[in-house]
Amino acid sequence: VHATFWETFQELMTTLCVYVCVSFLSLSLRAGDAEDDAELSTVCYRPEGLDRLVQQTNFSKKELQVLYRGFKNECPRGVVDEETFKNIYSQFFPQGDSSMYAHFLFEAFDINNNGSVSFEEFVVSLSIILRGSITDKLNWAFNLYDLNKDGCITKEEMTDIIRSIYDMMGKHTYPNIKDSAPREHVDSFFQKMDKNHDGVVTIEEFLETCQKDENIMQSMHMFDNVI
Repeated sequence: VHATFWETFQELMTTLCVYVCVSFLSLSLRAGDAEDDAELSTVCYRPEGLDRLVQQTNFSKKELQVLYRGFKNECPRGVVDEETFKNIYSQFFPQGDSSMYAHFLFEAFDINNNGSVSFEEFVVSLSIILRGSITDKLNWAFNLYDLNKDGCITKEEMTDIIRSIYDMMGKHTYPNIKDSAPREHVDSFFQKMDKNHDGVVTIEEFLETCQKDENIMQSMHMFDNVI
């Protein structure tokens, strides 16, 4: 990990975007790549309301079939509980502890807040991350950071998020990450975002600041045309 990777807020935003979908997307594509058109047409199980999912997402029916094959391969029961989510995610970050970051991601994917992530919930979020509008992507990111879902981000919430990223990356990075780095990132975040200096960041402040930052806007496009 290059030192400058941790020195700017813009790059932290990019890091968050990467880690949101790298695990499940990679697993889904890995399973789907082995399927040809003939096999896709014979997928024996389709989620209820597949046509509705085509309308709700930016995926075609064929893409949803590929994604579902990968999802079902990793999650035979058709839904993901938090422990399974953490186990899958840990495969991609064996050098660190990804459990807390996976917990935050799980809560963001668990739209119905029922303790499990269905395929429908998964692809709705994945569609936003990969193919949503800039505003949709930023709203999704804000919801991830807003841990208690009260409509604003506090320093405590952002500290928890950033520390979870450092834990996931592990302690054996080169060059070594300073102990003060998480606090510096939180300070940077609030210096940029908290326009009225009231100690919290609202969705309006978040959207306004991000949409004016060229680097953040570029990071929002990093997964365009992935699938």
